[in-house]
Amino acid sequence: MLSMRKWCALFIILFCFISFAVDSSARDFKTPQQALKDAFPGASIEVKNIVLSKLQVENIERLSGVKLNTRLVSWYIAKRGNSIVGYAYIDTHTVRTHPEVVLYTITPEGKIDLVEVLSFNEPLEYMPDENWLKLFKGKMLTADALRLRRDIPNMTGATLTSRAITDNTRKVLAMWQVIFGGER
Repeated sequence: MLSMRKWCALFIILFCFISFAVDSSARDFKTPQQALKDAFPGASIEVKNIVLSKLQVENIERLSGVKLNTRLVSWYIAKRGNSIVGYAYIDTHTVRTHPEVVLYTITPEGKIDLVEVLSFNEPLEYMPDENWLKLFKGKMLTADALRLRRDIPNMTGATLTSRAITDNTRKVLAMWQVIFGGER
C-alpha cells in the first residue's frame, strides 16, 4: 500500500506530465474581437447581419462552387471616418470531423488581405502555417481562380485543411461579390 506521501508525489508527477502534454500541443488563438482589431488598427468595426435571398445563395454557390449551409451571415465592415477600409467574415466549417474558425479580410476592391485561423480542433500537425496562409493575399475571385493544387499549393499531409480553407476563401469572396461588390 502506498503512503500518503507517495500518493502525493505520484499525483504531482502525473499532473506535471499531463500539463506538459497539453501545453506542448496547445496553441494560443486570438479572439475574433482581437483579430479584427489587429486586422484593422484604429478602425471602427460595424457588424452587418444579412439574410441572403434565395437568388443570392444561388449566385454565391454558382460563383464559388461551394454550398452554403446558412442564409444568415454576419459581415464586419471596418471604417475610418466615412471610408470603408475593409470587410471581414468569420467562417466556421468542418475540416475532417471538427470545426475550424477562420477570419477572412477583404479589401474594398474585393481582394483577400488576410486569412487567419482563429480556432482549430483537428490535430495541430494539420494546421496551416502563416506562410501558407499568406499565399491568399491579393487573390480575387475570377472564373477559374483559387483552386487547390493549381493556384494554391497543397499542404503535404494536410489536404483536407488545404481544401477547406481554399474552398471557403472562394465562398467568402463570392459572398462579398454578391453582397458588396455588385457581382462583377
